[in-house]
Amino acid sequence: MTGTIDARLTELGITLPDAPMPAANYVPYVVSGDMVFISGQLPIRGGEMLTGKVGSEVSADDAQEAARLCGMALIAQLRAACGGDLDKVASVVKLTGFVNGAPDFTEHPKVVNGCSDLMVEVFGDKGRHARAAVGSGSLPFNVQVEIEGIFRLA
Repeated sequence: MTGTIDARLTELGITLPDAPMPAANYVPYVVSGDMVFISGQLPIRGGEMLTGKVGSEVSADDAQEAARLCGMALIAQLRAACGGDLDKVASVVKLTGFVNGAPDFTEHPKVVNGCSDLMVEVFGDKGRHARAAVGSGSLPFNVQVEIEGIFRLA
């Protein structure tokens, strides 16, 4: 049986990727009580990472799409943490977005909105969350953005 959130994903035309495997010696998520802590997710489309320095090599609008892809990976990890049932999600608690920005780039919040907006589209009011949007001099593999998340289960 398809759950409410799965139906919402279908309605939005969103197909989640497989939950990405970690690139090093860490786990993709940790469940502690009713909380799920998801490691930073990278923007991957068609098997390729979206790379480049935002503000000089990549536009903020393009990086916003990369942040949306990070959000899709977060939801894929969350689905795995919930045993496949996203209806167990009570709330998106906090997102932290790291933007690979040029030294004079200042639109970090606009970039991370790509992920924040996705959470509200998918989870409705349960998707509203606390957030940090942080500029970074570099990120792993030169990706445009990396986002981690904290979620609460019902």
